[in-house]
Amino acid sequence: MRFLTCVPRVLVLALLSFQVMSASANELTIGLAAPITSLDPHYHNLTPNISIAKQVFEPLFLTDSFQNLKPGLAESWRNIDPLTYEIKLRKGVKWHDGSPFVADDVLASFKRIPDVPNSPASFALYVRQITEATAPDAHTLILKTATPYTGLIRDLNSAQIVPKAIAETAKTEDFNSGKAMIGTGPYKFVEYKPGDRVVFARNDDYWGGKGDWTTVQMRMIANNAARVAALLAGDVQMIENVPTPDVKRLSGNKDLAIAQAVSNRIIYLHMDSNRTKNSPFVRTADGKPMEDANPLTDVRVRRAISKAMNRDVIVERIMETVAVPAGQLMAEQFFGTSKNLPVEKYDPEGAKKLLAEAGYPNGFQLTLHSPNNRYINDEKIAQAVVQFLTRIGIVTKLETMPSNIFFSRGSKLEFSFMLAGWASESGDPSSPLRSLLGTYDAATGNGATNRGRFSSPELDALTAAAMIEIDEAKRGAKLAIASEKAMELMGIVPLHYEVSVWGTKANLTYAARADQYTLAHEVKIKK
Repeated sequence: MRFLTCVPRVLVLALLSFQVMSASANELTIGLAAPITSLDPHYHNLTPNISIAKQVFEPLFLTDSFQNLKPGLAESWRNIDPLTYEIKLRKGVKWHDGSPFVADDVLASFKRIPDVPNSPASFALYVRQITEATAPDAHTLILKTATPYTGLIRDLNSAQIVPKAIAETAKTEDFNSGKAMIGTGPYKFVEYKPGDRVVFARNDDYWGGKGDWTTVQMRMIANNAARVAALLAGDVQMIENVPTPDVKRLSGNKDLAIAQAVSNRIIYLHMDSNRTKNSPFVRTADGKPMEDANPLTDVRVRRAISKAMNRDVIVERIMETVAVPAGQLMAEQFFGTSKNLPVEKYDPEGAKKLLAEAGYPNGFQLTLHSPNNRYINDEKIAQAVVQFLTRIGIVTKLETMPSNIFFSRGSKLEFSFMLAGWASESGDPSSPLRSLLGTYDAATGNGATNRGRFSSPELDALTAAAMIEIDEAKRGAKLAIASEKAMELMGIVPLHYEVSVWGTKANLTYAARADQYTLAHEVKIKK
């Protein structure tokens, strides 16, 4: 099988090629802002992981920097009927080991995605709507859904394709070791040092054309100051997540260039709104375990938490204006958002009133858990949240940790109250509506990242109605209605939308991406 016989030879050749070229080739070194948790493209639905995976692997459909769909491994698609899609695959594409890409690879990948063991955030949601998948020939797919489902093509943008033999046999550790890292993408895998770097060599046979870089190193430099210093010193030619205090300074440096865009990522608070008692980090006002209640199940308490948040302070002082206050799941310029959801005003007295109405006039105690190396200024934002809540009587402690620990524990439902972020791969609110707020259902993939286990049959129905709407204008309106219901129920508390900022040497260009991915193939040398 390809997985067993070809991979070692490919890796040896790639390593030899890398050694020969490293001294003289066009090498791009990028400073990444967060570590990855795995190289397995189906293991963890996490932006740093996906960004790395996209150097090697590809989905059927790609997106541009504004999240508009464009052909990828699939050249075209059409509806045969409301329940049936015909997808024509690109011919002449080869895997990195030289074997041809065919429809069976896609079918095997779709089958693997929902079955990856111990996934902390599954990609299953993106293929669960497919009830039947067949391949009448090597370059045609027929996909069936149980009901009309307009989001399928966009969902498939999130499903990376791997060779059939790898899909059927490889485990996550086989990707992490490099043994299973064979894709069709613009770069071939060379080396992975966990927590340090991933190295790639250019795929000169890439169907999309050769990029400007023969080798690429993606170094994980979570420390903001160290990442900026590396760019200024020339140790790296590009960094992502330029720290907010440095954006203005770097913008004025003639040797550098800045690219930025409002992202599809919302930073939010997620609450244990499911357990009716004994939520692990909720205490009474005098510090005793709350054995007979959980205030976070009460929408008035969740609304009080929202009113306690001074979003302007977060954006202006912590994010130094490199962010946008959030009043819904995505910024208004994205498809399917509502024009009727203003940002919640800072209202601590209103928050106290809601707490009293909910039966907590003296407040209660809480612990906020947050990553400290994943989102822009995440620990500082968490510190501000703690202060805002304490001022209204919810005396809050803070515990931060590296993202790999945070996501693992959060997925095991160990927390009561979390700060996290979500990027909408679909480019519309359907992604957070299903993943963050959908009732958890392992069979369908809904609620895959719903670590608070929020559940509303009414919201589920509104989301489902939007997903089967064929008319685009009507679908956008239905997504907006679902977003309004989500904010009414306050299943999550929105804080702000990140503005993504990349810094490069002045002789390079990069189109800032709403999806926050750092893609070496799109980094260009100015002509």
